[in-house]
Amino acid sequence: MHSSRRLLRGVALSLAVGLVVAACGGQKVGGGGDSSGKGSAAAKPCGTVNLAMNAWVGYTADGAVIAQVLKDKFNCNVVQKNLDEQVSWQGFGTGQIDVIMENWGHEDLAKKYITEQKVAVDFGPTKNTGYIGWYVPPWMATQYPDITKWENLNKYAALFKTSESGGKGQLLDGDPSFVTNDAALVTNLKLDYKVVYAGSETALIQAFRTGEAQHKAVLGYFYEPQWLFSELKLVRVALPPYTAGCDADAAKVACGYPDYTLNKVVSSKFAESGSPAVAVVKNFSWSNDDQNAVARDIAEQNTKPEDAAKKWLDANPDKWKAWLG
Repeated sequence: MHSSRRLLRGVALSLAVGLVVAACGGQKVGGGGDSSGKGSAAAKPCGTVNLAMNAWVGYTADGAVIAQVLKDKFNCNVVQKNLDEQVSWQGFGTGQIDVIMENWGHEDLAKKYITEQKVAVDFGPTKNTGYIGWYVPPWMATQYPDITKWENLNKYAALFKTSESGGKGQLLDGDPSFVTNDAALVTNLKLDYKVVYAGSETALIQAFRTGEAQHKAVLGYFYEPQWLFSELKLVRVALPPYTAGCDADAAKVACGYPDYTLNKVVSSKFAESGSPAVAVVKNFSWSNDDQNAVARDIAEQNTKPEDAAKKWLDANPDKWKAWLG
């Protein structure tokens, strides 16, 4: 999820892997039989839209909602491809990916595929703001108020020892393929901690939940927007402030993460295709709360992504109708 620091070195996944989302008929978004969106934009068939699906539930929410609108309003054939972030960008040049719905910076990939190869286009913000950092469960911030400053973490390192941390405090990260600055931060800030991988976003969430319920010490990498914050008010640890360029050398990073204006990226071929899907993707925007509502239904209520999307669309017609142009 996330900047060039956030997710995924070149994981060798096939760009051919995908889930075809049926494009025929279906329930109309917004719950009504109104004709909004079908008019002039429908003059050209939508065709197929190849949508990258990256591995966090907030992205699943983005993808489910945009897919539902494209299917129901323009009869698009939306093909959702479960891919890591970096692999998704590679698909712009091969024609196998048309849209990335939530990009967390990736300055290196933007330079390569947008600026140099010109096979991709920045399609503007989603209006979500992304935050990455280190968090502790609420009970820890209450019992140890000064633990929320990085300068005091060594004082509490013993609390975070686990069988996997080698006698040091454990800093819990997500999937091993997530790219973060955490190992460099531990070294450069001289912290008595070891980065240990939980394995997934789901495992991170469970660790924080268990930590709060059982008053276990947990220090972990996490991010917003994320539906868990509507349930559990994790407390962010203040890292050294981010300044422009402080993370330029990955091995020397000693600053926190920047705030991210999340954006959409599409292939140049898609942008120039004349498909009615182009305007919808370009106009797509919603709030962190909007995304969290859909993501929570998917992750916590076990709602199918398409059903969670329909629920949100039915409740927010003014928002999605604005995307239709």
